[in-house]
Amino acid sequence: MKSAFRKFALLGFAVSFCAGQIAAAANWPSWRGPEGTGIAPDEHPPLRWSANENVRWKAPLPDKGNSSPIVWQNRVFITQALEKEGRRTVMCFDRNNGKVLWQNGPIYKEPEESHPANPQCAASPVTDGERVIAFFGSAGIYCFDMDGKEVWRRDLGKHHHEWGYAASPIIHGDLCILNFGPGERQFMIGLNKKTGKTLWEKEIPQSKPIKRTDGFAGREKGGMIGSWSTPLIAKVNGRDELIMSFSDRLGAMDPGTGKELWTCDGLNPLIYASPLFGEGVAVGMGGFLGTTIAVKAGGQGDVTGTHRLWQTPRTKSRLGSGVIYKGHIYILNTEGIAECLELTTGKSIWTERVKGSGSKSESWSSMVLAGERIYISNQGGDTFVVKASPQFELLATNSIGDEMTNATSAISDGQVFIRTFKNLWCIGETKTASR
Repeated sequence: MKSAFRKFALLGFAVSFCAGQIAAAANWPSWRGPEGTGIAPDEHPPLRWSANENVRWKAPLPDKGNSSPIVWQNRVFITQALEKEGRRTVMCFDRNNGKVLWQNGPIYKEPEESHPANPQCAASPVTDGERVIAFFGSAGIYCFDMDGKEVWRRDLGKHHHEWGYAASPIIHGDLCILNFGPGERQFMIGLNKKTGKTLWEKEIPQSKPIKRTDGFAGREKGGMIGSWSTPLIAKVNGRDELIMSFSDRLGAMDPGTGKELWTCDGLNPLIYASPLFGEGVAVGMGGFLGTTIAVKAGGQGDVTGTHRLWQTPRTKSRLGSGVIYKGHIYILNTEGIAECLELTTGKSIWTERVKGSGSKSESWSSMVLAGERIYISNQGGDTFVVKASPQFELLATNSIGDEMTNATSAISDGQVFIRTFKNLWCIGETKTASR
């Protein structure tokens, strides 16, 4: 009897453990997913949808916004500004029906510059299932519990850049890490996620705008500089590396201390896209007519001459971030041109323009990979599904109507969550569609 009971208990533990692992795998806890790489593990979202096909629900939003949704079990979160009220908030939705469960955040009415196409609350939130953390620029960084109660807040000082902010916080262990910038002050900071206490802070020197690299004069008529990148954590030879695209360079830091591990020169001063990592290689991409570099991760010190695999200057404009899969990099350039590059050489394998039915074909969104399918949206509310392959294949073009879209989709448990200026959409197989 004791032996049978032990076997039963072990079986129950195994079932509970596996269920917990499956639930964790289905979460999309931060911008660009569980690893910050844009990859949705073990997911099979719908291939096709429209404004009235495979739509589980859509929830109207009170104002425009660029931040992306995150998902934890039965809850979906976005950051949302209410411009007329001067509020900056996190909104929590029931993933089953789109009902708003709670909304909380500060009122901040002091002037804060931003680009007209980049509303406040551009940074996406992050969660670990116990807390939700959101960065609101000059209004500070806030932590809420899963029911919307404020846990802590930190004033990190004024953010000042004429195009605003967009980098999202990430969680690593007990750390919440943020790229505060760009602008007059730019620094990386590691906070205790439970208390908000500063554990480390690293000032980021600003590059000098010697050469025009972006097509814009800026205040000093020397070109825009700065990085809007969100860092990611990569495991390299048993070591955690905080990989970040800085102005003029790609680098890695120790996420526990902020100490620099390695740095590689070769990027341009203006950086929109976040770094990519896969197959031991880190990739940094510049902004308007910027530079792309690939670096073998895991080095020490200045690795420009030893670990840089390739550099391509004057590439297409890139705001969104791509994905790495089976030896290739995939990216949708801002102009709506999809491109496949060879990871180890930078060689262009194919370039194809993708265009949907919406009025705007440009894209600020980042790619998401599920299986061998890449999902990517444009500003006209179209989502393209492209096969992740060195031979270009457009699998589907899905339109939800001409709704302005700059956010990146979240994929969780077979569903796609799309944030536009008007609505938050939940896309998933429906009985009607399956028939």
